[in-house]
Amino acid sequence: MKLKILSLIIFIILINTIQAQIKDYELGADVAGMRFAPQGGYFNYSDPEAVNIKVAVWGWIKYPGKYTVPSYTSVSDLLSLAGGPTDGSDLEDLRIYRVNEDSTQSMIKFNYNDLLYESKLQSKYRKVPKLDAGDILVIPGEPRLYFRDHFSIWMSLFSVLISLTILVLNIIRK
Repeated sequence: MKLKILSLIIFIILINTIQAQIKDYELGADVAGMRFAPQGGYFNYSDPEAVNIKVAVWGWIKYPGKYTVPSYTSVSDLLSLAGGPTDGSDLEDLRIYRVNEDSTQSMIKFNYNDLLYESKLQSKYRKVPKLDAGDILVIPGEPRLYFRDHFSIWMSLFSVLISLTILVLNIIRK
């Protein structure tokens, strides 16, 4: 009986290793079950009749990477080209990192609502930045847990506690 179980386990391990070697994922492809793709890429949305700039989008976005876009591209257009923010992104704290002409670096913080309601902004201090060549748009965020995630964590802890209780009871009885 033990020999059958051992041979079944070895067979399952061999089949899984063979299947793992067959899978070949393409850069930027949605890997089964992942919420976001951790790899970056190069995306070319250039316009042959316009001046094109190279920018980068990193953080909690669907398709992070480097982008070649026309100089008239707005930040909201760039967010759309990058697939939009993921569900863990913090849209109230978008940042553009920029190297100025005098080699100093600056960070521009703004809110996503400023992008949506740009025409209705009253304050002169709340401006939506224009993209320059070499800009890096960063979308910060953190993972969000849903009910199924919390349920899975609590069930794992509960099963560990039950297993430990059974183990202690078996040790005490003997």
